[in-house]
Amino acid sequence: MADEFVFRAQGLSKVYRTGEVEVLALREVSLQVRRGEFVVLLGASGSGKSTLLNILGGLDVPTRGELHFREHRLSGAGEAELTRYRREHVGFVFQFYNLIPSLTARENVQLVTDIAAEPMDADEALAMVGLTDRRDHFPAQLSGGEQQRVAIARAIVKRPELLLCDEPTGALDVQTGKLVLAAIARINRELGTTAVVITHNAAIAEMADRVIVLADGRIQSERVNTHKIAADELVW
Repeated sequence: MADEFVFRAQGLSKVYRTGEVEVLALREVSLQVRRGEFVVLLGASGSGKSTLLNILGGLDVPTRGELHFREHRLSGAGEAELTRYRREHVGFVFQFYNLIPSLTARENVQLVTDIAAEPMDADEALAMVGLTDRRDHFPAQLSGGEQQRVAIARAIVKRPELLLCDEPTGALDVQTGKLVLAAIARINRELGTTAVVITHNAAIAEMADRVIVLADGRIQSERVNTHKIAADELVW
């Protein structure tokens, strides 16, 4: 049934132009993402995975092709509609944390509740990422992994349907990265949040329900993981 899918994309292409130079970042990408699915977009730098994630999140628009979020057509949507989509439905986690240095962890998360229709309590969001005892600390007093988990709490406090993560462990060591991935997996599992994570690290793909490999702006392969593993079992 159509309502099983949060995303349905057909023939997405993206061309960036600088003067007379054209860069084809996405080439006829078609995919569907089911509600509650944990999907990893895997590929090297320049493969098109960040471009695809930005289009799914309403931060960019395709040059060609169709994209639907549930029954809503995002391709061709105006900026006001895309802003509303991002605010109401999407939580973003980036490689760099973008926390406000003068605010505590709790205050950084609390900021988002002011623009959300039915947010969870900031303390509840921090508890989900294992940071209850660090909620009154400022970013400078937190490790990189703790700051990233604050960023995840900030992304989920508005109860988004979608959690889109761009290299969330890219700036972290292995053990700290596993804690961050465990937090994302818990949110996907316990809240039913659809999670899409992009990475160049093939090991992370073993956590996903489905792995989509991109290269040269195209989907090269797709596979379903019949035996997912937990974050603390990853080897990379």
